[in-house]
This record gives sequence, structure tokens and C-alpha cells, in this order.
Amino acid sequence: MSIKTFQKMILEWYAVNGRHTLPWRKTRNPYRILVSEIMLQQTQVDRVILKYKEFLKAFPTIKKLASDSVYDLLKVWKGLGYNRRALNLQKSAQKILSDYGGIFPKTIEDIQKLPGIGPYTARAIATFAYEQPQVFIETNIRRIFIHFFFGDREGVSDDEITPFVKKALWKKDPYTWYSALMDYGATAMKDIPNPNKKSKHYARQSRFEGSRRYARAKILDCIMVQKKVSLGDVMSLCKKDPYLLPYQSQIGAILEVLVQEGFIVKKGLYWRVV
Repeated sequence: MSIKTFQKMILEWYAVNGRHTLPWRKTRNPYRILVSEIMLQQTQVDRVILKYKEFLKAFPTIKKLASDSVYDLLKVWKGLGYNRRALNLQKSAQKILSDYGGIFPKTIEDIQKLPGIGPYTARAIATFAYEQPQVFIETNIRRIFIHFFFGDREGVSDDEITPFVKKALWKKDPYTWYSALMDYGATAMKDIPNPNKKSKHYARQSRFEGSRRYARAKILDCIMVQKKVSLGDVMSLCKKDPYLLPYQSQIGAILEVLVQEGFIVKKGLYWRVV
């Protein structure tokens, strides 16, 4: 398939079938786009829509997010998982205030200095907020290009895909182009056996229950609910949850990591959320 034919197919499909009503598609505000990009990491769109609206109602500005407590932040974030994303959002807001005078940065280099922001997210924000014609790959984009341009190949690397993404980029309107790509990959291809399995970077997501991430989340939830907990409280929680039992000997270490990351503080014999 030629690049021109490919572009025409994607854009014509998007004009009719695109998810034009997604709330983050109605803004060019970089803060709001940052929130959506972080929420959409490893989380389904349907789950994000309600939380996105709730989050922006609670934290409508960078200044508000930067100044609120971690407790209030996690209370709003609850249900999305990967709590470190929420903390990175708040740390990003604080950095924007301290380092950039409250003005959201525009260059890839500066955006990528924000906590938790990697090459993909920085370029996505620059594209969707500032309509910069950046080249980037995420799971839906990877799925499309492998399917249409790499046939039955196995072990396709992103380095191989990137020149195709660059050549196909509609520089006149990168916002619409990437929105179309993501929607096509997420919906038009949902019944096609996942081409991403042919990617060199493909990895199956590990089971949440019984993982260390599960243990961290449960301990943090316990502290959120009880306001403050002792080591004995957390050990009791472990005895009630079979998935936590293997982590009994690691409770102290997990609590210490949560302290270091900025989620909780220790006062005497008790831990509480910041």
C-alpha cells in the first residue's frame, strides 16, 4: 500500500467513525492534555473518561494540583491504578510552577524534564497541545503500521517502523492525523489478531493480583481508609488477603519505598498519607 493511499484510508475512516467527542479532543490546553495522556497509559478509554472529568473538576489548574495534599489527589485518582502516575502529575505541576513560572513548557526537551514524562508522552503533548508535527509511536500506531507495512514479519522493531510513521505524517494537521491513527488502531482493528505480537517490543502484561504492585496498592489503600496505620495494622491486613501473604516479610521495605516516593510519611509508630 502506498503512503498516500494509506493516509486517505485512515482520514476517510476517521471522518466518519472517529471518537470526536472524547473530552480531551475538545481542548488544546497542555495541562489538560497532560492529564489525559497520563491517565490513558495502560488504562482503557472508557475508564478514563469519567475520571478525567472528575480530576479536572477537583484540580482545574496547575496551581491547584500542585498545592493539594497527596491524600486528596489519591482520593480522586482511586480506581485508575498505577498511583505513581498521579504523584508524577502533581510533581509535574510543582515543577512547572517552580521552574517555568507556571507556564507549560513547549519544547520536547523541557516537557520531557517533567516527572514521569518519556519520549512518547512529550511528543504526544507537543502534537496535541501545540500542533507540532512530531514523530512518535504508541501501541495503536504500532499495531497499524505493522499490519499494513510489515506483512507476516516477526520481531519488528520500532526503529524499523519510525521511518514509515515519519513519511506518513500529515504535517498540515498532525493533531487530526494522530487522533485518526489512534482511533483506527483502537477500534477499526479490534477484531484483527493483534499485530503487536509481531513487535520486537511486545510483552504480555503480568497479572496484577499477587504482584508487588498489588501489595503496594493494597497497603496504600489501607492507609487511605484508616488515615494512619501501624506495622501491626498492615500485618493484619496481610493475613486477611491471600495475595498479600507472600509479602509479609517485605512490608517494612514496601512502606519505606512509599515514604521515599512521597506517598506517605512516618510519625512515631504510624504511617499516614502525605
